[in-house]
This record gives sequence, C-alpha cells and structure tokens, in this order.
Amino acid sequence: MIHVETIAAVATAAGQGGVGVVRLSGSKAVEIALCITQREGINNRFAHYSKFFNAQGDVIDDGLVIGFNGPKSFTGEDCVELQGHGGPVVLNLVLQRCLELGARHANPGEFSERAFLNGRIDLIQAEAIADLIAADSAIAAQQAQASISGVFSDSIHKIIGDITSLRVFVEAALDFPEEEIDFISEGNVDTKIDAILERLSTLINQAREGAILQSGATLVLSGEPNVGKSSLLNALSGEDIAIVTNIPGTTRDLLKRTVVIEGVPFELVDTAGLRTTDDPVEIEGVKRAEAAIKHADILLEIIDDSAPNPTPKRNAGAIRVLNKIDLTDRTPGPFDINGSTAMALSVHTGQGIGELKQRILDELGINKNTENRFSARERHLRALDEGFSSLEAAKDRFLTNRAGELLAEDLRKIQDTLGAITGLLTSDELLGEIFSSFCIGK
Repeated sequence: MIHVETIAAVATAAGQGGVGVVRLSGSKAVEIALCITQREGINNRFAHYSKFFNAQGDVIDDGLVIGFNGPKSFTGEDCVELQGHGGPVVLNLVLQRCLELGARHANPGEFSERAFLNGRIDLIQAEAIADLIAADSAIAAQQAQASISGVFSDSIHKIIGDITSLRVFVEAALDFPEEEIDFISEGNVDTKIDAILERLSTLINQAREGAILQSGATLVLSGEPNVGKSSLLNALSGEDIAIVTNIPGTTRDLLKRTVVIEGVPFELVDTAGLRTTDDPVEIEGVKRAEAAIKHADILLEIIDDSAPNPTPKRNAGAIRVLNKIDLTDRTPGPFDINGSTAMALSVHTGQGIGELKQRILDELGINKNTENRFSARERHLRALDEGFSSLEAAKDRFLTNRAGELLAEDLRKIQDTLGAITGLLTSDELLGEIFSSFCIGK
C-alpha cells in the first residue's frame, strides 16, 4: 500500500539539541529532498553532506541527507531523513520547505501507521515503539525492544498456528465424512486443546508481568495514624517526601510519588491515618484514603509492632507490615501474626526493607528471569484472557456435544480474537492452509 500523499514531520524531540531530524515518507520524498538539497541524486542508505535551501535559494541549514528506498524502509515507502542542527526554528524552516514542495504534515504516529499498513511491522511492534520512547526504567526499555524484535508477536503467531492446524483437521474431517475418521479420538482433539490452553496460560502470565513492568503498579500505604506510613514512603522513595511527626493526623491528603523498585516502576501513595475523627479535613482525608485502597494494585497495611496487641484490622488482601521492630527486638522478615504472614521491619534502622521490596515483587508475580520478557498493554491482556476463556468453553461444549461444526466455529472466533492483537486476519489464510495440508484432489 503506497500512499499518494507524502508526509513530513520533525522526528526529534522538541527543544534544542545538537542534531535534529526532519523525516519524509511517500512517493515524492526523494523528489522533495533533491529540491531542498539541490542535489542530482541520493544513494540508498548513504549519508550525503548537503546544504538545505529555501525557495529563494538561501541556505537554511546544512547537515546530512539519507535516503531509504521502499519497500525496505521503515514505512515500506521511499523515506528520506534530513539531519541538521537541533534548533526548533531551523527545523521548522526545513519542515516548512518540505510542505511548500508538496508534502503534508504527518499526523501523530502516521509513520508507524504506514509501517503497519505496509506490512513492515504488526500492531504489537507499532505499540512497542511508543512504549520504548516512553520507557521510564531500564527493564521497560528492554521489554519494549523485545516486543519490537518480535518476541511477543512470535508467541501469538505460534498459538494461532496451533489453532489453525486444529481447525484444518476438524474441518477436513467434516468435509470428508466418507473417510470415516474418528477425529475425536484419532485426532486427540481434547489433548491438543489442552496444549494450546497451557501455552496461552503461560503467555498470559508473561504479558501480565510485561504490562506491569511497562506501565507500573499502584502501591498504597494504609493504616492507623502514627504507624509509620509516611516514614515508609520516604524510605521506599529514597527522599523526604512526606512530613513525619508524632502528631496523629499529620497526613490529611494523598501523597503520591513515582519510584522504581528493583527496576519496576511504582506509584507510591501515602494515605491519611484511618481512624474515627470529628475534624472535617481529616474526615475527607480518610475518604480519599479508602478510595485509594480500593484501586490499589498492591496494598500495604502498616501496623505498629510496639503497640499493645498489634493485629491487622482491615483489608484482608493487604500485605501486613509490622513496623518499629527496633522497639520490640523482633527479627526482620516474614512473620506470622494471627495466622496471617506479615513483613517485620524497622523504617528507622532500615532492617527488613529489602525483604519487603522482594515480597512486593513476588505479590505482583515479578520474577528475576528476564528471558522472554516483552512489553504488553491492557488490550493485549483482554484479548488473551478472552481467547483463553473462549477456548475453555469451546472444549467443554465439544466434549459434551461432540459437534465438530461448533468447535470449528469456536476456533475461528478465537483466531480472530488473538489475531486482533497483532492486526493479523487469518480467515483468508485458513483456506490456503487446508489446501496445502491435505490432499483433497480426489
């Protein structure tokens, strides 16, 4: 799909820099670049030093011009990069000259969109480019690069391939009933479905971890006044963000801070102490705290270990944190409190903080194995979960009704669901798979 319109845009970030890039893509990209540089030709993938001229023949800037002939370019079309000095004024002058010569200003993400439409990348890879640019941790950047290189896409394609093979088998058995093939038993259909479900389950766990590592998780600190919530916020963030006093009710609003714990981005939220009060400001703070608790990915319930009979009072799904063990001589680390595992620590001395960080990562399902990590988004998870649930339901219906027609239709819908993740449409491809896999010429 070669677009008639040629698009242009500044490809480098706004502001001043040593180098700035204006990118062109489309049928007139080379023609426009030749006019701006007053060159006779541009060699493919070769950096030419050139001056950049305006309509009056005056020099706007000088730098490098590099051409990328389609279809072996990022967008699949002829592309040119004009690399000059990174000032916003000079870059806009070069861009304006491109527009005067017939280019159109590119829409947001249009270069990546054309790359997808021209088959150079799939939807996962297109989204991963944006994720790589927006990465706020080394792990997030590594994951995005893995998705760009096709780690996630390959896994999706393999599962779709398994489903396609199963569809081919089922539909062939339906089309040739005279062969008297017992496809239920001879084809091990249920076993094949179980194998696909297992691969889907593994991929869902990997994608969920990837989504957390990419976008971060919300970590909310809750508890009664003066148990050490604000002190723990400061300890986890490494900064004195929250005011810490012995006066109950010091924190009255939500305090938020984005931090990276062992490479994983978190939004830390310190909340007002949960207690009954007549202070209208503190009452509002408690309401906001309770709202934050409901939306937490990870909830820490802080408990004062030095208080008489310290016990968890609320939020059954929370990680219990026994603070102030420097006053009780309790050993730092995991500890059983009334049948619930708590993490004993002292914010004052730093004991047990490392163990708490690891517990948080474990709670999120983040492991230290970096193999096959990739970036993922919420839409990917929804599609994977839908595909898994649909396949489980399809298996149950098949085993109950022994209806191959229903199974074939279920598998087609699941293919479409998973194919939407990469932008792949599989219905036309299925016909080719059937003709190439079975001898149906008789």
